[in-house]
Amino acid sequence: MADVAVVGSGPNGLAAAVVMARAGLKVHVYEAAPDIGGGTRTSEVIEDGHWHDVCSAVHPMALASPFFRAFGLPRRIELKIPAVQFGSPLDRGRSALAYRSLDRTADELGRDGRAYRRLMAPLVRHIDGIVETTSDQLLRIPRQPAAAAVMGLRTLEQGSPLWNLRFRQDRVPALLTGVAAHAVSRLPSPAAAGAGLLLNALAHAQGWPIPVGGSSAIAAAMAADIEAHGGVIETDFLVSSLSELEPARAVLLDVAPPALARIAGTRLPAGYLRALEAFRFGNGACKVDFILSGPVPWTGPGLEDAGTVHVGGTRAEMTQAEADVAAGKHPERPYVLVSQPSLVDSTRAPGDRHILWSYCHVPAGSTVDMGPAVMDQLERFAPGFRDVVVRYKVTTASELAAYNQNYIGGDFSAGLLDILGLLQRPVVSPVPWRTPARGVYLCSSSTPPGPGVTGMPGFHAAKYALKDIFGLGMPALGL
Repeated sequence: MADVAVVGSGPNGLAAAVVMARAGLKVHVYEAAPDIGGGTRTSEVIEDGHWHDVCSAVHPMALASPFFRAFGLPRRIELKIPAVQFGSPLDRGRSALAYRSLDRTADELGRDGRAYRRLMAPLVRHIDGIVETTSDQLLRIPRQPAAAAVMGLRTLEQGSPLWNLRFRQDRVPALLTGVAAHAVSRLPSPAAAGAGLLLNALAHAQGWPIPVGGSSAIAAAMAADIEAHGGVIETDFLVSSLSELEPARAVLLDVAPPALARIAGTRLPAGYLRALEAFRFGNGACKVDFILSGPVPWTGPGLEDAGTVHVGGTRAEMTQAEADVAAGKHPERPYVLVSQPSLVDSTRAPGDRHILWSYCHVPAGSTVDMGPAVMDQLERFAPGFRDVVVRYKVTTASELAAYNQNYIGGDFSAGLLDILGLLQRPVVSPVPWRTPARGVYLCSSSTPPGPGVTGMPGFHAAKYALKDIFGLGMPALGL
């Protein structure tokens, strides 16, 4: 029988299972879906031979996450770095581009390039300390205070109405806002600014890699390691009660707080259950996947080489789009996050075809098909885009929620991203991964450090489970 039961095979559940299996424990992973991976699934969602990532597509934390560094992910799968990390198209055929080189990026950004370099250079210089600080939780005293201070001051600036003080033109603000808007949040806000600045700095420190074969390659690498160390992974198994997992001594749940409440039930005290019930989720996403007969015909120079494109126009336009979503409206001109993995990975589509992955933000639970609005935005900055569309598929926020039980209302971040939402995830605690029920741990993105394919919630939960239940330290994770 298993010593450890892990519920959910998203990247955090798999990370927890890797740690526990490598510690010499018998591990059993239970996944409700037919396939493992959660937010790292890749599927032929439109036509055979055309592979789209179902959730995450580009992975800045694949090279930066302390868990993936210890695990040696780049030695297990192939990660491709695009020539342009990300870009923002602007009207009149203009663009703002972020290269791996900070100097090249600044040099091409015109009058505001020097200000961009001054903003980003300290973050790139302190990137290891910033990643360490942001990979834990906000209640802890940072081990590298200089890095935390650099990050904190810039987050306060870019997360406030002062965010335009450094700049005189529209290209740099659009570039920065496109990344900050990854967080489904009003702009400006400290939470969005912090997430955006971290991702922005990672683009210059290491790049934004795209896994060859799709995001499922990440899940497959972890699954192979779990099984190599004696672990068992079972799919099509929906866990509804802790009693189904007995006699496992430790249970780690890669689930959203409502599912934790259902599964653990009376094992949890009333006060903790109330906190889980009060946990706040954010707005959702409408995903639009495309098969194209050729590359996107961007008018902005350099965008054809960008692995990620933030389509929304100026900082003011993206801010308005996110304000509309926060007010429960569907923007006429939405902010659209676009990834073009077939630019660097020819295995994603046959012949001369390409795949395009995109989503826009919408109110929680939305059933609205945003496909036409997304295509209007793409056509705005890439005239003739509709001519290269072979087929497309829309997944509404409500359909996204039905697909993955952790995405309440279509919220793939598994919790509202504001300051309170980062502190209370799901409760304010020095060890938020540990629940009041002995041996029961929460390891989803609803715990620190929050969303993103990092493996860190699972890593943290496993660390405490090893210590609390088995009296063991952290095992070596590398090859």
